[in-house]
Amino acid sequence: MVITTAPGTRPRSGHPATPRPTGPPRTSLGRKVRDSLTGHAFLIGAVLCFAFFSWYPMVHGVVMSFQRTRRGVTTWVGWDNYTRIVADPSFGAAWKNTLTFTVLALVLGYAVPFFVAILLNEFRHAKGYLRALVYLPVMLPPASALFLFKFYAYDPSDAGLFNSILKALHLPTSQWMQSPGMTMPAMVLASTWMNMGGAVLIYLAALQSIPGELYEAAELDGAGIWRRIRHVTIPQTRLILALLAMLQIVATMQFFIEPLILANGAGAEDSATSVAYLIYQHGFFQNDLNGAAALGVIMLVVLAGFSAAYLRLSAKQD
Repeated sequence: MVITTAPGTRPRSGHPATPRPTGPPRTSLGRKVRDSLTGHAFLIGAVLCFAFFSWYPMVHGVVMSFQRTRRGVTTWVGWDNYTRIVADPSFGAAWKNTLTFTVLALVLGYAVPFFVAILLNEFRHAKGYLRALVYLPVMLPPASALFLFKFYAYDPSDAGLFNSILKALHLPTSQWMQSPGMTMPAMVLASTWMNMGGAVLIYLAALQSIPGELYEAAELDGAGIWRRIRHVTIPQTRLILALLAMLQIVATMQFFIEPLILANGAGAEDSATSVAYLIYQHGFFQNDLNGAAALGVIMLVVLAGFSAAYLRLSAKQD
């Protein structure tokens, strides 16, 4: 009997050639367990950090809101802290100022970054320089940026930047942070300048993902720039706009450093008191940690309601 073999192979006498496995190499059980343990170790570390620094303080704050601590003795008081906080005269003013700041921030701080991003997207030269210039305020410490506004831009004398501009235009000057009617718009303006860099970069990334053929088709149909923004840009960036709107609402309703630095806390006639600053005032000035916890829980419920409404609306749109 003659055994024929393929060229380049050596036959084994009396036994047929054993076929080699063609599938992917098998992974041993021990290696799978080691890889799984490594992934779970990183995951457990992240979960422990969130549990210790975020979830535990949140749960403990909810528990504290139903307690009262006097001279080291803690007792359960039910809803007493909530009724006492709601009856505080500053409670209504704080929520009014917070909602006013949120609405003004949506009108100014939400729209301005979007149109700045559209403007930067149209430039053909010095794009990197202009983006760095817009993002520069974000790299400044928030306290430094607000002190810059307080002592340089909002100086009530004629030496202030904004009053100098108004005087040059023969317009009446303003007391800015000392005027109850101008306190909130002034804080919104400073906050918008300080925080819009990140939103501008996100909008730029969304704008650059829009196919150019859509703009070319709109131009062939005779659409001007406003019609292109309305019928092409906004629909194509709808999801990013909705997401940043929700993040803006959550962030602006927790504004704290603006009244603390610009208005020295409450401002003239409580015109700058926010809910977050009222929590700080109860906890650190009045030594009322239980009342501060109750107010924090109220804010948590309100923000959770906004988030739930956003998720419901986005699910319907999808």
